[in-house]
Amino acid sequence: MLSIENIKKTFNAGTVNEVKALQDVSLRIENGDFVCVLGTNGSGKSTLLNAVAGTFIVDKGSIMLNGTDITKWSEHRRARYIGRVFQNPFTGTAPNMSIRENLALAMKRGKNRGLGWGLPKSLISNFKKMVTPLNMGLEERLANPIGKLSGGQRQALTLLMATALKPDLLLLDEHTAALDPKTAAKVIDLTQHLISKDNLTTLMVTHSMQQAVNLGDRIIMIHQGKIAYDFKGDEKKHLRVNDLLALFDELRRKDNIDPAVASLIEEYYV
Repeated sequence: MLSIENIKKTFNAGTVNEVKALQDVSLRIENGDFVCVLGTNGSGKSTLLNAVAGTFIVDKGSIMLNGTDITKWSEHRRARYIGRVFQNPFTGTAPNMSIRENLALAMKRGKNRGLGWGLPKSLISNFKKMVTPLNMGLEERLANPIGKLSGGQRQALTLLMATALKPDLLLLDEHTAALDPKTAAKVIDLTQHLISKDNLTTLMVTHSMQQAVNLGDRIIMIHQGKIAYDFKGDEKKHLRVNDLLALFDELRRKDNIDPAVASLIEEYYV
């Protein structure tokens, strides 16, 4: 379970470039939940994932994972329990190392590492079994540098690496945004399969409202560093893309209205 309580993060505080990226955000995600996060550019959705991953330490608030306070933990320490896939297919892997070497590193994530004489045949055999279901022919290319693969192949492998140890939490940061539509659809199918297979607790940032509607059991919409909407259960099931578009338009209209006027409108109509 992930529990976020009143976290705040301001970048360039006290300067003309100050950005209040997260403003008292609170969120509770139960084990096995699959949550999609939507928001416009600069809304704070990726900042939320970075806060959970430990890319930076929040200014205020707490982050708990399965009852353990990880608020002050480094990104490296959190990596033992959190798997992550980035937007760029070339992030999160060692491009000059082979597929099997990258997989071996993934299997050692968060664990002590030592010196050895290379990869045993039994381990390579296991890697073949891991990549065969991808249907990309990679089982015969394990010795190839991962940097020579296509974006879709590499993103599929990155997903496999991020979920291999069944992390307590999986973070997906717009992981299909850089792919063409056909390849993105394949990666989404793989995403659903891996999450369902191991019942992984997942927080997925996406720019695609169609993905948000089709995937997971909850949608969170972030706006100006705050959670503007939170849909779950039957309410989420009945949401359509046009509904989300209407909500985004409503938020934009509020941004263009004087705060005092907006308060009066809200008081009158709500």
